[in-house]
Amino acid sequence: MAMQNGSSQTPWVRHRRHSNEDVQEASKANETHLLVNDQNKYRSMLVRAYSSVWMIGGFALIIYMGHLYITAMIVVIQIFMARELFNLLRRAHVDRCLPGFRMLNWHFFFTAMLFVYGRILGQRLVNTVTSDKVLYQLVSKLIKYQMIACYSLYTAGFVWFILTLKKGMYKYQFGQYAWTHMILIVVFTQSAFTVANIFEGVFWFLLPATLIVINDIAAYFFGFFFGRTPLIKLSPKKTWEGFIGASFTTMISAFVLANIMGRFQWLTCPRKDLSTSWLQCDPGPLFRPEYYTVPKWFPEWFPWKEMAIMPVQWHALCLGLFASIIAPFGGFFASGFKRAFKIKDFGDSIPGHGGITDRMDCQMVMAVFAYIYHQSFVVGQNLMVETILEQILMNLTLDEQQTLYMKLGQILNERMTAQS
Repeated sequence: MAMQNGSSQTPWVRHRRHSNEDVQEASKANETHLLVNDQNKYRSMLVRAYSSVWMIGGFALIIYMGHLYITAMIVVIQIFMARELFNLLRRAHVDRCLPGFRMLNWHFFFTAMLFVYGRILGQRLVNTVTSDKVLYQLVSKLIKYQMIACYSLYTAGFVWFILTLKKGMYKYQFGQYAWTHMILIVVFTQSAFTVANIFEGVFWFLLPATLIVINDIAAYFFGFFFGRTPLIKLSPKKTWEGFIGASFTTMISAFVLANIMGRFQWLTCPRKDLSTSWLQCDPGPLFRPEYYTVPKWFPEWFPWKEMAIMPVQWHALCLGLFASIIAPFGGFFASGFKRAFKIKDFGDSIPGHGGITDRMDCQMVMAVFAYIYHQSFVVGQNLMVETILEQILMNLTLDEQQTLYMKLGQILNERMTAQS
């Protein structure tokens, strides 16, 4: 009987023992898996932080060097972005059958660069060489015929494209042609606003760019430590906790940083030439502090009874609001774009971050808004003397400028005689 009981219970006991062992092994496996995931998570965070420190340090050094070096940085970033986007739809085995076809993309790229920067930097170059009469006349002529030169280069590229068409590859070639033009529109349209911001005053480039960096870092850390609720399906790692925490951080940073940056003339003064000298100018009412008395309902222990706030800080809040709410959608757009092409990153230029394009998606959206906001709500609507002088120096020859000077002097003398 005992043997019968023992023999009848043995399979059940054996099954139960095996089940317990399986559960224990599965638990250990899960613990090991979670440990590996946590290790990878923190390792990825360290790599990302290390790269961020190097990027921020290099960025700060270039900002310190001035307008010309910042513009050069934008050009380098554009080239890397174009390379990453050109490679996105590239088929190397097809390109081998089309010698020179890849070079055609870069021909259009540098033509667009000449067109965009020729207008933006042309007048600054004229202002730089005004002391040399021969060089001044040469630069003025180059600027005058810059548009026809760019159109000629584009026409040459168009003819080049037609001559390279091969039977059986039409669809690929026309797809690449359209893709190239889309890249040029996305990259150069937005970067043109970025460079324009730089010469309006480094402040209008640095503050928006810094706010995007702060928003990105804050969203990462708030999401890393507190993230629970998914924000958008396009970016599964984005959370509402990260989004809201980053928004508050960015708004506070915008108000504080505007006050700090607004104290330095080399950041707030516009640059009219391409020299690298330090700038000095009248900061204007926008960067002069206005004093506000602290309300009586503030506690007695509050250290300040009067607060100095620059008018530009109120504008900075608008920039911070856009950087917090709208600019992140540039990143969401890039995420959807990458999902459409089934890629993780646009490139691998920056360890832990991906490619240059992965870091510039929100920056480009922000740069356009910063320029439009500055022109709409900050710059005066009336024509300024500097603006008129720029148009005269850019569009009139030296003889025409002398004639204008004589006629203007004659008109002013007549008015002064009539008044006396």
